[in-house]
Amino acid sequence: MHTLVAFLISVSVVVIGNPCSAEAPLSEKQRELVELSEDAKGRALPNISLTDVDGNAILLSSYKGRPLLVTLVYTGCIDVCPTLIENLHPAVEAASAALGEDSFSVITVGFDIQQDTPKKLKAFAQARGVSMPNWKFLSADSDSLDALARAVGFGFYSRPGGFDHFSQVSLVNSNGRLHGQVYGAVFSPPVIVEPLKKLVFGVDAPLKSFDDIINRFKFFCTVYDPRAERYYFNYSLFVGLGIGFACLCLIAFAIVREWRRASESEAGHP
Repeated sequence: MHTLVAFLISVSVVVIGNPCSAEAPLSEKQRELVELSEDAKGRALPNISLTDVDGNAILLSSYKGRPLLVTLVYTGCIDVCPTLIENLHPAVEAASAALGEDSFSVITVGFDIQQDTPKKLKAFAQARGVSMPNWKFLSADSDSLDALARAVGFGFYSRPGGFDHFSQVSLVNSNGRLHGQVYGAVFSPPVIVEPLKKLVFGVDAPLKSFDDIINRFKFFCTVYDPRAERYYFNYSLFVGLGIGFACLCLIAFAIVREWRRASESEAGHP
C-alpha cells in the first residue's frame, strides 16, 4: 500500500484541486481515499436502482454476466472529470471494436446528487461526444450512491466550488465483483483495454472447455497497434503454431519411417 501511495504522489495523478486540479500532493485525507479504493477489491456491487438519461430505472444487477467499467464524476467539474471521460471514450471505442460492444458495459454515475440530474448527465455525455449503446450515464439517490461508492472504493468530499475525489475507472468482473482499479484521468487505450481483455476472455479462470482454449488464443492474438491507435487480431500466432505443428508432424513421420525401415532391414538379415 505504501508503494502505491508513493507512486500516486510521484506521478501526480488523481488529485482534485480547484475544483479539479491534478497537480497538488496527496493530503492525509486523500491518502485515505487511496487505501479506501484498494481495500474495495473483491467486493460485490449492490443491487441498487439507478436512473438513465431518459428517466428509466436501471438495476445494477442487470449488468451481471459480463465485465463492467464504472466511473463516478460530477457534471459541474471543469477539469478532471471531463478529461477522464474524454480519455475513456477512445479506450471504450477500441475495446468495442476489438472485443465486441456486447462483451462488456460501461456506466458513468453522477455523484453530485443535487445537481447530476438525468438531463445534466445527458448534456455532459453529449459534450464529450459519447453516444454508445454499451455506455450509460446514470444518476443516483443518496442511498444508492453511498452503496455504489462503498462497493467500488470511491471516496469524495465536498469543498468550496466542488469536490475532492480521485479519478478512477473501476473494473468489475462478470460476477459483479470489483476486480481492479485504473487511476488517473489521462491514459492511453491499452491501460483500460488490457485488463478489460483479461476479464472478457476469462484468462484468470481455469480451462474447462474448448471455448476456454479458444478464448486464450483470442486473448494473445488481440494486440494493439500504437501507430493506428487500434486493436486488431494478429493471425501470425496461429500461422506460426500451424507451421510449428506441421514441422513436428513431418519430423515424427520421418522418425517413424526410418524406424520401420531399420526394423524391416533387421528382419531380412538375421
